[in-house]
Amino acid sequence: MRKLIYTVLCLMLASTCLFAQADKRDVRAGNRKFKKDNYKEAEIDYRKAVLKDSLSVAASYNLASSLYKQEDWDGAGKALEQVKDVAPAGEHAADWQYNSGDVALQKKDYAAAVKAFRESLLLNPDDLDAKENYIYAKKMLENQQNGGGGNDQNQNDQNQDQNQQNQDNQDNQNDQQDQNQQDQDQNQDQQQQQPQEQIISPQQAQQMLQAIQAKEKETQDKVKKEKAEALKSRQKDKNW
Repeated sequence: MRKLIYTVLCLMLASTCLFAQADKRDVRAGNRKFKKDNYKEAEIDYRKAVLKDSLSVAASYNLASSLYKQEDWDGAGKALEQVKDVAPAGEHAADWQYNSGDVALQKKDYAAAVKAFRESLLLNPDDLDAKENYIYAKKMLENQQNGGGGNDQNQNDQNQDQNQQNQDNQDNQNDQQDQNQQDQDQNQDQQQQQPQEQIISPQQAQQMLQAIQAKEKETQDKVKKEKAEALKSRQKDKNW
């Protein structure tokens, strides 16, 4: 709807130029400020014009434009309502109906919006924006009459799907954690059943080697001593 609203606002601005020829000084001053995006200052000038001529279509129409720019939907609607008895019979009736419909859309008064856009299309059948807004307003009215309808239901469905997906993901995560815990427990059991291989440091290995070498030297010395004693004993026997 933002694009359509922007189109409406451009239409309002164009309409202020159309009305400027017949407007008095306050309306023309408001138009100049409106074009400079000084909507609040333009509102003041338009209100002055309305005070001087309450049936001025240009003043009320442009006042509604400035209020719409300020997102004052209620104020814009009241300004358009001010000339409801004269505007529909004038040369800018289609524009008045169109803007009345757009204000009604902003206020979510879809029944009034449908009626206004329909009247605008009857006056200007080639207005594509009015056709699009009419279709949109009609669809929103049907949803409203059906108790909120499509958009809310779609949102609820999406929320339910998201919740289910989150639950599935949580279940999968829990299953994975259980499996990882089982694998970890199994590995621990296998490690406990298997003899642990002793890991020694280089210093311990050096000490073990030195101990073995010392033991070997001790054995060799003992053997040499026994041989020497045996040889000495034979020599004594020979001398005898």
